Amino acid sequence: MSPNLGDVFAVPASHGASKPPQSGSASVKIRIAGVYKTFKTKKGEVPVLEGVDLDVRDREFLAIVGPSGCGKSTLLNCIAGFEGIDSGSIQIDGEQVTRPSPKRVFVFQETGIFPWLSVWDNIGFGLGRKMPFAQKHEIVMKYIDLVGLTGFEKALPSELSGGMKQRVEFARALAVDPDILYLDEPFGALDAFTRLEMRREIVRIWKATGKTCLLVTHDVEEACELADRIAVMSKRPATIKEIVENPMPRPRDPDEKAFRDLKDHIFETLGVERRV
Repeated sequence: MSPNLGDVFAVPASHGASKPPQSGSASVKIRIAGVYKTFKTKKGEVPVLEGVDLDVRDREFLAIVGPSGCGKSTLLNCIAGFEGIDSGSIQIDGEQVTRPSPKRVFVFQETGIFPWLSVWDNIGFGLGRKMPFAQKHEIVMKYIDLVGLTGFEKALPSELSGGMKQRVEFARALAVDPDILYLDEPFGALDAFTRLEMRREIVRIWKATGKTCLLVTHDVEEACELADRIAVMSKRPATIKEIVENPMPRPRDPDEKAFRDLKDHIFETLGVERRV
């Protein structure tokens, strides 16, 4: 790795939330400023987040990586409004986050699709019963086509592979037209081959829909392949150590030197020795 690689990739963490976007740049969708979070346990208080600052740009694909147990998912839950914070501020579109919003949807590692409903019914579930059938059918079929499940409309989840179930999960999330997708280790339960396939698919879906995507992952290679920027968290109590720009054009080849250099830089930021 070249000695000035950090200058190529890194943006100081203090720049993540302290400045508004420059003229002509993408607007800030999510602004996290000085967030502290402590869990109360039987053994006392456990600090988890300590002064987290981070901006997420509108329509950006941003990944959060960090050591196991550092608080990545806790931060995502706070941004989504499922967890409260002790101090600091989390704003989306300039409004303080105080509770979950139906305009923002989670996709988890374990799919939450209903095993007794067909693909079509699972995807249409969040649209409610009051929507006229013709309108609902148009929306459901649009996303069935988008995620590549045409022909499987009547199939039950038991008839689908793991990757196909995850496609249903993405289609169901997109059908309600959210402005933000929160992705919490969405490919963690898949086998290696299917994970690679789904990475390509989520990039295609993200490009087609223009949603803001916030990904939590323990997989550095996944973050490098998918994200525009990667926020690297420290050990608990966690803050943002560095915000790493990903300048590589898509599609990204993990065997290319620039990809390997970026991955190595993130590992070094995490405090992991460079692999030979």
